[in-house]
Amino acid sequence: MSTIANIIWIILGGLITAIAWCFVGIIFSLTIVGIPLGRQCFKMASLTLAPFGKTITYGGGAPSLIANIIWVIFAGIPMALSYLLLAVGYCITVIGIPIGLQCFKMAKLSLLPFGAVVS
Repeated sequence: MSTIANIIWIILGGLITAIAWCFVGIIFSLTIVGIPLGRQCFKMASLTLAPFGKTITYGGGAPSLIANIIWVIFAGIPMALSYLLLAVGYCITVIGIPIGLQCFKMAKLSLLPFGAVVS
């Protein structure tokens, strides 16, 4: 079931979004300071490419907490709000509920990406 859902997801925009996340990750990775941000962008790209059937586990300790605080201030809130708005829009219809649930998963990851592992 998750394979079919991922194929539909990729066709309806998941591939374009994942390519955009990879592009942003490459741009961030051009500088030494931006490498941690680039790694988080690649993490979002992997989840955006095929979100059905993937789980996110959080951990990482104090370094991840400090990095997440900085991330939330500069990038996390707008990204999470955009995913939340998409999720609410999808969850209005019965057919869109599975996609909306994946958008909620991506909103949580976009808010606190440091220390999270997508598997």
